Amino acid sequence: MRETSSTPPEHVEIARPHRELLDQVLDKWSLQVLNELCERPSRFNELRRAIPTVTQKSLTATLRRLERNGIVERTVTSTRPVAVEYDITPLGKTLREPIDALLDWAHENMADIERARSRFDEEG
Repeated sequence: MRETSSTPPEHVEIARPHRELLDQVLDKWSLQVLNELCERPSRFNELRRAIPTVTQKSLTATLRRLERNGIVERTVTSTRPVAVEYDITPLGKTLREPIDALLDWAHENMADIERARSRFDEEG
């Protein structure tokens, strides 16, 4: 049995399943969908209006990936016409803190990142 501890391991292996999950959860459409769903459950067309640059195909694929990973749940209502609503799951809600930490880091370091990009581009 694996020992658990509150301190992080010294070495974290980033295996294929980890990379695949991070690619699926941290892409630009997923982050925007999660941001919307953290506020409230939404129907597909509400998400399309909230994220006007996403195509129907990309939004569908994004929602399916997030649902497959247990981050988003899809509920079909028995109303007429039938409606589909998407909501963030309890597992999905646990992403808020680490994503906010990454966004805070990016915000705090953006000036240094932009300078590094400029240096790199000038040398290239």
